[in-house]
Amino acid sequence: MFHFDNSYARLPDRFYASVYPEPVEGPKLLKFNEKLAGELRIEVDLSDPDRLAATLAGNVVPQGATPLAMAYAGHQFGNFVPQLGDGRAILLGEVIDEHGMRRDIQLKGAGPTPFSRRGDGRAALGPVLREYVVSEAMAALGIPATRALAAVATGEQVYRETVEQGAVFVRVAASHVRVGTFQFFAARGDNDGIKALADYVIDRHYPELKTAENRYAALLQAVAFRQAELIARWLGVGFVHGVMNTDNMTISGETIDFGPCAFLDEYHQMKVFSSIDHGGRYAYRNQPGIGQWNIARLAECLLPVIDEDQDKAVDVANTVLKEFGERFQTAWIAVFRAKLGLQTEVDGDGELVQNLLSVMQEAEADFTLVFRGLADAADGADERFLAQFSDPSKAAEWLKSWRERLAQEGEADAGRADAMHAVNPAVIPRNHRIQEAISAANYGDFSFFERLLQALEKPYEERPEFADYMTPPTPDERVTRTFCGT
Repeated sequence: MFHFDNSYARLPDRFYASVYPEPVEGPKLLKFNEKLAGELRIEVDLSDPDRLAATLAGNVVPQGATPLAMAYAGHQFGNFVPQLGDGRAILLGEVIDEHGMRRDIQLKGAGPTPFSRRGDGRAALGPVLREYVVSEAMAALGIPATRALAAVATGEQVYRETVEQGAVFVRVAASHVRVGTFQFFAARGDNDGIKALADYVIDRHYPELKTAENRYAALLQAVAFRQAELIARWLGVGFVHGVMNTDNMTISGETIDFGPCAFLDEYHQMKVFSSIDHGGRYAYRNQPGIGQWNIARLAECLLPVIDEDQDKAVDVANTVLKEFGERFQTAWIAVFRAKLGLQTEVDGDGELVQNLLSVMQEAEADFTLVFRGLADAADGADERFLAQFSDPSKAAEWLKSWRERLAQEGEADAGRADAMHAVNPAVIPRNHRIQEAISAANYGDFSFFERLLQALEKPYEERPEFADYMTPPTPDERVTRTFCGT
């Protein structure tokens, strides 16, 4: 079934704990991503769903797997915890996909591990379905993210605030190495561990750095740049991660962990969805600054291997942190120029974007529909854009300044509207639609879940059969709080 080649298991024992999944009572396959399985060169017998479910739930450990729970630490809402680790996730192993890329296969909710901290190691159905939906939506939007291979019901109950159905999520990632993985070794003064982990990451994710003059300084810069570009892309689709702890920032540059995340409906720069983010630390606007803060924590870990002279190492790290800000600004304006249909760079473009966002915030305008309507306006049809604003006069005034800017692009581009439609989605995984799918699934109806996935497969297309997924929630449908599900 799986063709494993498990490199992380070949690292020293202190990098992980060997642990087998704990069998569940009645595994049942809820969803299997056949297309992704093909990309991963996974051979499955879909005629025997019970056996497939048993394997993906952890009841049957496939040949070649070396199950383990990864060790890591992390800053959680700014507070450092020296040992976290995979408390409810077990890495089965790694496969090489059709493009020659190494990918992790992880079971999330497969039972307790030595890092469970008195937890049951299980996952509830709702968070599993949410992660499946959002990870696949991010992939369809073209944003680097972990992927969903399967969702499996366990036939058991889990106890959280209420009694819920249990499930296992099968996650695929470029790797599960996090900023917090480096922090685990730094907290123990284990410079050999830091160096071994950095060498592993370079070999797996950044092989071009092997010949760099200072490979560890180059690694810090490479990770910083990937994260800066990733966060810029989040902001471009109105994504709020919700829990940007250092243990939730991958070294590979993929979005990971979709617990309390959400996409904006009405725009507000300080929008927060996470039920545990009481101070707005991870609000929409704050995400770039938190990304830079997390990179600073990675830099602290790498100082001993960047240079034996601490002052020189600190200078290198500070330079990278400054470059993070510059790289983010470059990436952010590039994302929003494309959303506005601008192909050239002109001073004042950032102000043009911010002016639009200010008008949107004042009107509580829908983030996705504003930009989708603006693509229509590129063809002269202003109605859908203006309809998003309680006071269309201010939006019309901004349109005038936008058209003046478009005039600086030279000759009118007949393909501008199409180009804008290609970067401004029509369909996003809106919170109320995800909750609708979860609520129905809790009663055994997975049709809403399936239809939502279908709607999200082609987010940049307006398909009449999914018109209801293109509209924002009514006031009574709004879901303003999301939860980790741990």
